[in-house]
Amino acid sequence: MPTTLAQKLYMLCYTVKKEKFQLDNIQGRGQLLRAGAMTELARGGLLDATGGKVRWLPGSPPNDPFTASVWSDLPEDKPKGWLKFLHNKAHTAETPVRDQLLASGDVAIERKKRLGVVSTKRVTVVHPDLVRALQDRVRATVLDGTPAEDLTDELAMAVLAVELELTSVWSKEDRRTHKSALRTQAARFDAFVPGLRKALRDSYLASRAVGGGWSA
Repeated sequence: MPTTLAQKLYMLCYTVKKEKFQLDNIQGRGQLLRAGAMTELARGGLLDATGGKVRWLPGSPPNDPFTASVWSDLPEDKPKGWLKFLHNKAHTAETPVRDQLLASGDVAIERKKRLGVVSTKRVTVVHPDLVRALQDRVRATVLDGTPAEDLTDELAMAVLAVELELTSVWSKEDRRTHKSALRTQAARFDAFVPGLRKALRDSYLASRAVGGGWSA
């Protein structure tokens, strides 16, 4: 099973029932993966989010190369807004995370020819039961109503999934029914990493408005 938060977020976008990554759930996934890396950096004391802006902090580089690359992008001199660090390199985020999942055997690439000429590729999940279990844990973080004392992966995923409207986790009805609980958890996330959640939402809406978003 994936180990980094970015890898888990990649898998979270998979719709188990339909056995595929639906287009609506991968629009904005690049930003989502970078948000996951930034969340891990915040937990590791490698970025400062005081005042809702982000600044690089010195320390030992993360072991994960994708997270390390996001860390190296952050401003070192003065705090700056999150948005550009989520948005501008979103299109470069998917391939390195996908390749990690390929190497670990969590996903595979299926190649097909359309009309016997054009070659296409499709990312498939090798263990959908594990993805379903992951999604169940994420949902339980909100539905169980247990206060979060720490910024767990499950809390981060539950909150960030709302901002990208991931139907693989929360349907429209879910978001209405559990609006209060989701808002409570979002506030907890914001206390840990102020400004990141809003920037992710802004980046997603900007991409959706122009038909953007990247997938691999």
